[in-house]
Amino acid sequence: MLANVNFPVLVEGPSEDAACQSWPAAFGTVLASATLSACGGGGSAAPPPAPDGLTEADAARFLSQASMGADRVGIARVQALGYAGWLDEQFELPSSASRWDWLIANGYADISNRNTQAGFDRVAWQKLIASPDTLRQRITLALSEIFVTAIAGLSGPWKQFAGASYLDLLEEGAFGSHRELIQRISLSLPMGRYLTYRGSAKENPASGALPDENYARELMQLFTIGLVELKLDATLKLTGNRTTDTYGQDDITGLARVFTGWDQDFAGADATTPDYVQRPMIQLPRRYETGAKTFLGTTIPAGTDALQGLTLALDAITTHPNVAPFFSRQLIQRLVTSNPSPAYVERVATVFNDDGKGARGNLRAVVRALLLDDEARSATVAASLEFGKLREPMLRLTAWARAFRVVSPSGNWNVGNTSDAGTALAQSPLRSPSVFNFFRPGYVPPNSPIALAALEAPEFQIANESSVVGYINFMQRAVAGLLGDLTPDYSGLLTLADDAGALLAELNLVLAANQISASSLATLTTAVQGIPSGTASSRRNRVNAALLMVLATPGFIVQK
Repeated sequence: MLANVNFPVLVEGPSEDAACQSWPAAFGTVLASATLSACGGGGSAAPPPAPDGLTEADAARFLSQASMGADRVGIARVQALGYAGWLDEQFELPSSASRWDWLIANGYADISNRNTQAGFDRVAWQKLIASPDTLRQRITLALSEIFVTAIAGLSGPWKQFAGASYLDLLEEGAFGSHRELIQRISLSLPMGRYLTYRGSAKENPASGALPDENYARELMQLFTIGLVELKLDATLKLTGNRTTDTYGQDDITGLARVFTGWDQDFAGADATTPDYVQRPMIQLPRRYETGAKTFLGTTIPAGTDALQGLTLALDAITTHPNVAPFFSRQLIQRLVTSNPSPAYVERVATVFNDDGKGARGNLRAVVRALLLDDEARSATVAASLEFGKLREPMLRLTAWARAFRVVSPSGNWNVGNTSDAGTALAQSPLRSPSVFNFFRPGYVPPNSPIALAALEAPEFQIANESSVVGYINFMQRAVAGLLGDLTPDYSGLLTLADDAGALLAELNLVLAANQISASSLATLTTAVQGIPSGTASSRRNRVNAALLMVLATPGFIVQK
């Protein structure tokens, strides 16, 4: 049940598709069905594009994939510039102030915070909600779910600074070179702490100690090549109907020798300040394995310098033919659709391998190709049963916050850790429960229409009876202005509040790109019309009710 509801809250009514009628009561199976049907075939029909430009719904749908959330200004900007022009503008926007600098400016480097996470959630949400470089923030968030660390697993002091520096690193590399990003990740202290190879030492025959294999394994399995050989379109390479493993234990053992001797750089610093947390790890020669290292068909000769050995190792891994399809498919899943066609993956992976100018792993080119691809932009494809994705809970919050220009008057951005499924979002920035992210890219909800259709739905791994109710209750507080001091601007909505149809049409456009079905809108309109109107307080009640109902509809929660 909703906590302390003081305005009517309805779900889909009797005229809606059966899957939508039950939302959210039988969430596990019902929304799986709604994902396939989008509750009536993808929502109410949008008007066709004007001959000379994009419709508002086109622009809003594009922003649902390419940004942290649409608003009226953003929609107009996409219409004015076109998709490619908007991307060009976003690529050239400078990064906003770093998370690290925000923590310093707000006093979190005080020694009293050394053994806490204080400030991290505030700066993480501030970036996602308020930074003008919205495309860069969306890609940074996606990268943080592919190259996973989690603040709770960052052993040692100054966890908030370690988490901030890691997100800053991903942000700096969001439009750069994939190969360079992998090198920076591999030398970052947060990753060294999280996957435990910071301080890893060469084999000690006397004690039986061996190099830490954690990062070597996850670098291959999760960050670069995956478990089995793939075609360029990310389908399986088969030999006699059998897959081929990309690596084995000997490869892990050989690669782990590369990551010995790396440790935190304390030069000119001490643990009373967080400065060293931001620095790349340095090499401690006495702990480094100087012998030969063999993996993935590559041998790094004995006596090779540690940094050169690491560089050669990453060269070998990042030029593996699996990297382009493995990475491209996951990025498509994070931005556009859970089940991209093999042809879509192949087109994006081809750009990953060569951006047209001979460069491999140009992430700017990959993002452009991914978002401008016909499969991402086609309204016909969007209406198909296989297309789309469950919108991540974090992105549901930022969609609301961006749509209504949420600010924090105190500057504290006290959203908090939203990981709890029963009371919040079941998800929070850089708080994955494991290196496997919040959900696996190949997750299939068991005993669901999605499983019967042989489709994947990653985000459903954190969708359950607790999380759907927790999300609604959390968003009720947010909508009502009870989430810290976060303050939305509903001035435009309040002018529409006496006209329930106009109010819901605006919310449908900005939040759901006109994808809420006509029958749902009719039900919601009836509900809003039942709330008194004509006064300031009644208008605010109408706005609150309409917003919460829209944020609960499959037309919003399923991003098409």
